[in-house]
Amino acid sequence: MTATTKQPDTRGLAGQTIGDTQICSVGQSHLIYRGYEIADLAAHATFEEVAFLLIEGRKPSSEELEAFRVELSEYANPDPSIIELVQQIARTSPKAHPMCALRTAVSAASHLDPDCEDNSPAAELRKAKRLVASIPTIIGAHQRALEGKDAVKPDPSLSHAANLLMCITGERPGEIAARVMDVSLILYAEHDFNASTFTCRVIASTMSDMHSAVCGGIGALKGPLHGGANEAAMEMLAEIMKSVEGGTTPEAWLADAFVTKRKLMGFGHRVYKNGDHRAGILRDWGIKYAVQENAGAKKWFDLGDEVQAIMLREKNIHPNVDYPCGMTYYAMGIPVPQYTPIFVASRVTGWCAHIMEQHQNNRIIRPLAEYTGPELKSWEGN
Repeated sequence: MTATTKQPDTRGLAGQTIGDTQICSVGQSHLIYRGYEIADLAAHATFEEVAFLLIEGRKPSSEELEAFRVELSEYANPDPSIIELVQQIARTSPKAHPMCALRTAVSAASHLDPDCEDNSPAAELRKAKRLVASIPTIIGAHQRALEGKDAVKPDPSLSHAANLLMCITGERPGEIAARVMDVSLILYAEHDFNASTFTCRVIASTMSDMHSAVCGGIGALKGPLHGGANEAAMEMLAEIMKSVEGGTTPEAWLADAFVTKRKLMGFGHRVYKNGDHRAGILRDWGIKYAVQENAGAKKWFDLGDEVQAIMLREKNIHPNVDYPCGMTYYAMGIPVPQYTPIFVASRVTGWCAHIMEQHQNNRIIRPLAEYTGPELKSWEGN
């Protein structure tokens, strides 16, 4: 009897290389944006510099960076009708997920963009900058409307990350808060052919427009197995904290979760089997913020470390970046439903870079499927 070799499970395109890119490299021990390693960028770059790197394709000079900041400032205020739209959504559908409001706003913005149907490189750069600049303002306007408050206009003197925080909270952030948000945006900006980026590239491969592709990316990122994992991770930790305060230990809560085969959010990664190095960077910044600005939030990181240690000991599973993200944003007072829209405010830079790359060397993405349905039958004979 001949032994058979078990074929690898390739569902979800696991382990499959389906294209090439000059934008990003993801490996077990590295994450590289256009030649620069993520730890280097998180330590020494600003989000504006990383955004320029991704969509323009190179590290900016000081003159280019200043011009880029001016452009972002000019594009940061979308047409008033877009702000009114998300405010109306907040008033009439307050339970709608903010990702739905953001997706609708981006779609509506396409009607007002003079370059919408132009896929030339110059037009796509302009569209990318408008999207990067305006999305934080849209996110903030929606959150403020949910709270019954007026939208906050961006301040040209503030960084991109600081404006994002101010538009959401209505308060000018301190230096440490702005830097923590800046680092989180850098960490989330790009990750090769992940689900949402691949969605953008599939749409772009039909030669559809950038706004349509970004709307698809937002839809893909909304799912709890992708961008929504940061929300789900924080909700899980909140449940564990409530259980602990009621007398249960984290070990007992997790033991029950293991028995019931509950999916534990914020842990594991399709690529990083030995740990997501972004997670440690964001955890350290989150703790730094808690220690300096919100000592009461330190308990979440203490609990998070305990849960992480149990997961590693019992299951040999490491956290991904969504795990410390939930705790960090929570410590900063950001409403949980806005975590994934903030992810969009970052990842839109990577999406736009991939959309442009796809358009510049395009072939429609059309894979095959293996049919597993019934055998051929006769319609009249059955």
